[in-house]
Amino acid sequence: MKGEFKRVPALDKGFAVLELLAGSRKPLGVSDISKALGYHKSTVFNVVYTLADLGILEHVKDHKFRFGLKLYALGKTAGGVSGWVETVRPYLEEISVKTKLSVFLGIRSDQRAVIVDKVDTPFDIRIASETGMRIPLLAGAGGKVLLSQLPDREIDKILSEQKLRKFTPASCTNKRQYKEMLKKARDEGFALDDEEYIEGIRALAVPLRLNRGHVVAALWIVGLRNQIKDKMIPLYRSLLQEAAERIETRFSLE
Repeated sequence: MKGEFKRVPALDKGFAVLELLAGSRKPLGVSDISKALGYHKSTVFNVVYTLADLGILEHVKDHKFRFGLKLYALGKTAGGVSGWVETVRPYLEEISVKTKLSVFLGIRSDQRAVIVDKVDTPFDIRIASETGMRIPLLAGAGGKVLLSQLPDREIDKILSEQKLRKFTPASCTNKRQYKEMLKKARDEGFALDDEEYIEGIRALAVPLRLNRGHVVAALWIVGLRNQIKDKMIPLYRSLLQEAAERIETRFSLE
């Protein structure tokens, strides 16, 4: 049945570029890729910039490219290659040491929040969420700060297409009230999940603005209610926001 479809040359070229980058230990530029694959520079230029616009690749200094977060989220092929995730990792470890809680790095992928990295608490009691796990975007503190970074019209579109679910008795199912929560998260740069997604579980999240094209990211910590007591919330919020600011400053210098 192979003869019944018409092969798309642009896809062949796109995957050839991805395979080349997968075998490289460093980012590559248009000239590097053109020379290695034998493609015209204008063709490579259009392919890599299209992939970068889609989030599959990310543009780094000296006009070079490497795997982006969307590819990381879609599969484990680029899991160990993403310099973005590796750069953020030490900050996750630092937050976990200071809070003794599990820490997560997540991005928005369509209607989901995808965990792209995590550091577990050293204690036996922990919240089990694995790298690559996809969480409903309209759930939890991470989802709130991811949504809070979107334009109002896009939020309205998502809310018109998705129903707010009653995950627990504390879940908000009123769209007007939920939009107020998102506005508060946007204004304060912080969101709290007080047993709204999973009973007995609290989470605190902050947005992560990294100047990485269309990537929408967040940091959050998760713990049992008795691990995240009311009196500790201001401290944990401060730790998360300070870490996010340091990460954002680092990426702004690249």
